[in-house]
Amino acid sequence: MIHSLFLINSSGDIFLEKHWKSIVSRSVCDYFFEAQERATEAENVPPVISTPHHYLLSVYRHKIFFVAVIQTEVPPLFAIEFLHRVVDTFQDYFGVCSEMVIKDNVVVVYEVLEEMLDNGFPLATESNILKELIKPPTILRTVVNTITGSTVTAEIQGVIDACVKLTGMPDLTLSFMNPRLLDDVSFHPCVRFKRWESERILSFIPPDGNFRLLSYHVSAQNLVAIPVYVKHVINFRDSSSTARFEITVGPKQTMGKIVEAVTVTSQMPKGVLNMTLSPSQGTYTFDPVTKLLSWDVGKINPQKLPSLKGTMSLQTGASKPDENPTINLHFKIQQLAISGLKVNRLDMYGEKYKPFKGIKYMTKAGKFQVRT
Repeated sequence: MIHSLFLINSSGDIFLEKHWKSIVSRSVCDYFFEAQERATEAENVPPVISTPHHYLLSVYRHKIFFVAVIQTEVPPLFAIEFLHRVVDTFQDYFGVCSEMVIKDNVVVVYEVLEEMLDNGFPLATESNILKELIKPPTILRTVVNTITGSTVTAEIQGVIDACVKLTGMPDLTLSFMNPRLLDDVSFHPCVRFKRWESERILSFIPPDGNFRLLSYHVSAQNLVAIPVYVKHVINFRDSSSTARFEITVGPKQTMGKIVEAVTVTSQMPKGVLNMTLSPSQGTYTFDPVTKLLSWDVGKINPQKLPSLKGTMSLQTGASKPDENPTINLHFKIQQLAISGLKVNRLDMYGEKYKPFKGIKYMTKAGKFQVRT
């Protein structure tokens, strides 16, 4: 039912988003912002807004708009009642529902939202049941969440590479489902920039062969959906000759696509002499000279997450390392653009023959680092 939830403050800033069924670009909120501009007061924004591909249902409470994104027709009161239940739950958990409190308790907020919906449908919406599953925040929990918390920085470097083998002088137009995603863009010289500025359509006469049509950059952290996660337990103790090491890798927000070609590397501290580990899948190596751990994972099966567990042998009497090692991941996901960019259509003019058209999406990890 509900695909995504966006929380928008009175200044029009999206300060939190949650996706259940698939990643919906925040550009869909542009329709909400247009309705907000037309309304004289915040309370006058229509609770139901129809867009070409979605319905936006919203409630305004505590100076925050709670906007649900739905792709199919559902009874509006059903979704609006759920949004009110979300607000009531936050108020019950935190004592007050405000932008600052939600940001300060973002880990608990995501955990609560995850339990309230299952694949987009309401699951646990009663506070007493939720509190059995997820304990309300305490001082200790707040400290733990701060230490083990969320994304520090994230960005996407995206490109559209083209391979054109057409006879004559074809004139092409390429349109996107969500062109508002493309802000920081660099175009190939063949692109007519004025038409892009006015219509957000790429119009160009392509050169022959392979070329880069455009490149783009998404730097806002909350726009970047992280497609994998790493759970880790790395315990060093003073004056101990062994330490525990355990990591698990899993997919997140991949819309059912397989995460493949996964490799994990980590530079161990100098005091680590050797590692005795057991991988649930793939193979690992540890170089006792360079102290580099490498784990070739392969594909991630969501039903059986890959893990690497065991112990580290340490120098006798060595003090605890100043900091734990970082974990580096490399992976790729076929047929998924993690930016959310989607092609709408590609048309050809100026020639009478019918060309073959195809498109392929791919996500590759650049520098993906997890601090432990």
